[in-house]
Amino acid sequence: MTLKERDMSTTPPTDVHVRAGSSGHGPLTVDLTPADAGWTYCGLRVAELEAGQDLVLESGESELLVLPLVGGAVVEVDGVRHELAGRTGVFEETTDYLYVPRHRSLTLTSPEGGRIALPSALAVRDLPVRYFGREQVRTDLRGAGDCSRQVNNYALDNGVETSHLICCEVLTPGGNWSSYPAHKHDAKGVDERELEEIYYFEIAPGPGGEPGFGLHRTYASSPQRPIDLCAEVRHGDVALVPHGYHGPCVAAPGYDMYYLNVMAGPDEDLVWLAPDDPAHHWIRGTWEGQEIDPRLPMTR
Repeated sequence: MTLKERDMSTTPPTDVHVRAGSSGHGPLTVDLTPADAGWTYCGLRVAELEAGQDLVLESGESELLVLPLVGGAVVEVDGVRHELAGRTGVFEETTDYLYVPRHRSLTLTSPEGGRIALPSALAVRDLPVRYFGREQVRTDLRGAGDCSRQVNNYALDNGVETSHLICCEVLTPGGNWSSYPAHKHDAKGVDERELEEIYYFEIAPGPGGEPGFGLHRTYASSPQRPIDLCAEVRHGDVALVPHGYHGPCVAAPGYDMYYLNVMAGPDEDLVWLAPDDPAHHWIRGTWEGQEIDPRLPMTR
């Protein structure tokens, strides 16, 4: 039974929180297709590669980004070699990245070893392979006070054309709240688009290497589509958002939080529109006069 079949029942889905490593195999620590999630568009793979290790992948019916999280990458597509300098880590830098269209075979190598995300979405158009430098990444600072966070846009409002894929990453300093007020995008309207969404989390360790954690919330916007998730999330965890309001994501004090957002839906306008939960929209008014957290921006 898929998530879409379950979400019309009286039993909320229980597998929208995917623990670190539970979907992976071999060098893939995360391997989630749209079929695995029980929906239509979004997918995500995360590869942990040893120095010089090759990984051969097929894009199939989906377009994807090769997005280094730690380290660099060499990607060969159609016999053409593309070098990605990558980054030292998600909390230090943004990265260059590669767009790969559907129906392609690619060989992925990390010369010194690294961790590489491959966010994907079902595609209906054939676009060319394209390299994007980190200067293409649009960085926004949102919120204020303890709701301050940083958003790095890789395929969202930054001139990067895709068929359906929308992708960004969010950095939240320890103790702060992001994806707040809670918002939704599960219906099409003047102020909303229907988008499936994947959250992939990385949590910075404490000063002695202590494993960090945070919280993630997703809940129903309609009693006819029950969903109720309030979960502790740790490094490598994934949260699937098939529908409903989602947020906040809370970084525990002392532990900075990163998450990669992968979104896609039936429309090809690549517009992200997501109304707040009306019960909490007023929170935005409290940000007036507050300063943005001085720990931001976190990346160079």
